[in-house]
Amino acid sequence: MAWRRRLPALASAAAGINEASDAWDAVSDSLCDADGWPLDEDAYADGKVRRDAEAWKHAEVFLDHGPEVLAGVRAAADGPDYVEGPISDDLRRLRGIGTTLVRASRLRQEWDQIMALMDGSQPGSLQLYQERAEEHRNTEGWHYAHELSYQGPALVRAGEYLADRTDAERSSQAERARVALTRSAPGARGVPPASSPVPPASDPPPPGRSR
Repeated sequence: MAWRRRLPALASAAAGINEASDAWDAVSDSLCDADGWPLDEDAYADGKVRRDAEAWKHAEVFLDHGPEVLAGVRAAADGPDYVEGPISDDLRRLRGIGTTLVRASRLRQEWDQIMALMDGSQPGSLQLYQERAEEHRNTEGWHYAHELSYQGPALVRAGEYLADRTDAERSSQAERARVALTRSAPGARGVPPASSPVPPASDPPPPGRSR
């Protein structure tokens, strides 16, 4: 279960997306009037750019680790896990995470292709194009990052539960195997108790004295 080693990274990434979202929510209202329109459009736009950039950084962690963990969870979960039990709700939340990861991966591939095309540009032009392309990628990626902010924790919880359960099952199997080996080992069978010694015959009585 090599995928279980990736769970802490995913947990940290999900927390990072939520932190970026919460930080923006804490100030976004103060940048708008009573009707929700930005008081300073530049300041409002800059705030969203920072949120999107931070969130995308964590979304990429899911692109690096999420597919393997998702495959491991789906392989370890059985039918009853989806119907009832501690992770049934989490498994239902994961129905769309595969699509989220695929679409976010396509967005990253588009970014890589744009950077490859810009590789021969002049340094000044390259920086300008890169900044614009990054902003576009991050803006488009916010939707996927937002979905991962609640799909991601469900994936982590399900993964941790299934990994712990598998460990417990393997430990139980190992213990049963150990007991079986102990019972089948030479000399392990109970030795029948030694028979009780036959008491020695009593001495014959001394001959009677003749009168």
